[in-house]
Amino acid sequence: MSPIKHFDAELIRADFPILHQQIHGQPLVYLDNAATTQKPQSVIDALVHYYSFDNANVHRGAHTLADRATASFEGARVKIQQFINAPHSHEVIWTRGTTESINLVAHSFLPRIAGKGDVVLVSAMEHHSNIVPWQLVAATLGAQVLPIPVTDAGDIDLIAYDKLFEQHQVKMVSVTWVSNALGTVNPIEAMTVTAHKAGAYVMIDAAQAVGHWTPDVQALDADFVAFSGHKMFAPTGVGVLWGREALLNAMPPFLGGGEMIETVSFAGTTFNQLPFKFEAGTPNIADVIGLGAAVDYLNQFDRQAMRDHEDGLLAAAHDWAKQQSGLRIIGEAGAKSGVLSFVLDGAHASDVGMLLDQQGVAVRTGNHCAQPIMAQFGVTGTVRASFSFYNTLDDVARLAAAVDKARTFL
Repeated sequence: MSPIKHFDAELIRADFPILHQQIHGQPLVYLDNAATTQKPQSVIDALVHYYSFDNANVHRGAHTLADRATASFEGARVKIQQFINAPHSHEVIWTRGTTESINLVAHSFLPRIAGKGDVVLVSAMEHHSNIVPWQLVAATLGAQVLPIPVTDAGDIDLIAYDKLFEQHQVKMVSVTWVSNALGTVNPIEAMTVTAHKAGAYVMIDAAQAVGHWTPDVQALDADFVAFSGHKMFAPTGVGVLWGREALLNAMPPFLGGGEMIETVSFAGTTFNQLPFKFEAGTPNIADVIGLGAAVDYLNQFDRQAMRDHEDGLLAAAHDWAKQQSGLRIIGEAGAKSGVLSFVLDGAHASDVGMLLDQQGVAVRTGNHCAQPIMAQFGVTGTVRASFSFYNTLDDVARLAAAVDKARTFL
């Protein structure tokens, strides 16, 4: 079936039951999509169906329920393979989310390529989950984690990035595709080319990207790509690590236990093949199946039409924000997606968020797990409104009206 090209946000909203409620007597305006996206009824139904009819452990059961559960579980892996255009389904590793995916690569891959004096580059706008894991492992290796500078507009400084390869022995680059705090869309294809020319490996944090467009891992040419299901309309607690087959095969397991082994004896243990080598223990079966249902849901639509709609919402929100005295936009990069982050003069972000909630408008406040970039912009936190394809221009207008009313109390 060809994707639906005519895009109607109001029609799509009917697929998301959570959006049809009132908060404090006002219709809900959900603008916290960078934290987590809402779930369509088809994803909710997939979870209910699994627990109602197919609940069993996967892979080794000798009964019908286990066979059905395994077929749905491994079918979701193939759906993700096709969704991201991976060469092989066994390169798709199930994790608990982007954080675990990054930790897996940091702990299992970095020690194979880096040692004393070597450098891992991350951007100054990274989420803490793409800083701390590298720091933990680098400290044991005698390596360093250094930031790629970000301009005052919120763009990666590509000149400074290039110079870092001249100044240091860079072994790994790990960078977000889309900043959760600023909305910046980074030029990861060009950054990957630069890193590979220098002999470095590249990991892409696509957590914020998959909610807006579909990553093609072969076109990206990175070595690893990570994302979370709950940022792409799937359940929480499930994520994906894609990696090149040869690299994954060379890496030791991250966790030990059942499923990830081939043989176990007290004389020694041998490990399973991909992808199971990295999937110790009973997996998150229901939520993996839910992720597969989310892929099915997204595949109905022309994602470029969705993205065009979202870009229009962000442009309208930016136009409004730029006209407001005493409002400062945090992050005005040349390419952005989904996020308007701002502060109001004389107001704490959490107070603004509370007053918006009283009017039914859900936003996020704080440092967004991105303290280094908050420090660069001289703020401790922001109000962050983040958009998805089920948002509308009316939601932007409700945000504007709610901020105007909140300012009368501040």
